[in-house]
Amino acid sequence: MGKDSKDTFAVDTRNRSLKQWGEGLFALFVGLTIAHLGVSLFLVSELGSDAFTVMIQGIARTLGLSIGTVHVIALILLMIVMVLTTKGYVKPGTVVCAFCGGWIIDLFLWMIGAKISSGSPMWIRILVMLAGCVILSFGMSIVIESNSGTGPNDLIAIILTDKLNQKWNVQFQYVRITCDICFAVIGFLLGGRLGIGTIAAAFLVGPAAQFFLPRSRKLIKTCFPDL
Repeated sequence: MGKDSKDTFAVDTRNRSLKQWGEGLFALFVGLTIAHLGVSLFLVSELGSDAFTVMIQGIARTLGLSIGTVHVIALILLMIVMVLTTKGYVKPGTVVCAFCGGWIIDLFLWMIGAKISSGSPMWIRILVMLAGCVILSFGMSIVIESNSGTGPNDLIAIILTDKLNQKWNVQFQYVRITCDICFAVIGFLLGGRLGIGTIAAAFLVGPAAQFFLPRSRKLIKTCFPDL
């Protein structure tokens, strides 16, 4: 299933066996862990938040709520809307992504937070931020290709890609870039804080994920032929 053509990201998993679900969720969790290592590297570089977080910051400031509270509410609302309006996208792994990611990030921040900070040389911070974007993209591609669910915020670009490909041949990377730019602009207008990392992530994560998707698909098929 080539994700750079008119193939769909939505996969019917209703006939999966328990073994297949176990393998799929294991692959998803491995990808989620890798992705959130990338997120953690991005965060410790202290060069700006990702675009979705900038939007969450802006909404939180506008509503007078904490960023964490708004983040949880936003993910829950997104899942509800997607369940009601789409088929084949929200799966058990979507819930795993929504509620386990924070703990994984906290673990990695505890492990690497003391080694890299705003006091580190700028060139090191930039390299760490760029590495974080690439690692995030690789992990995200594994999560997507597990066909077991994807984080609600990542599903926005995935669903839009499928919808647009019903009429046009649009690559995921361009939809992802557009979504990230929209998130960043909305967040900035509402008072969220942009940084050079925000801009870099907006233009790097989509293309990097596009590059990794077919490779992650082959990797998962090699490890789990039944998926």
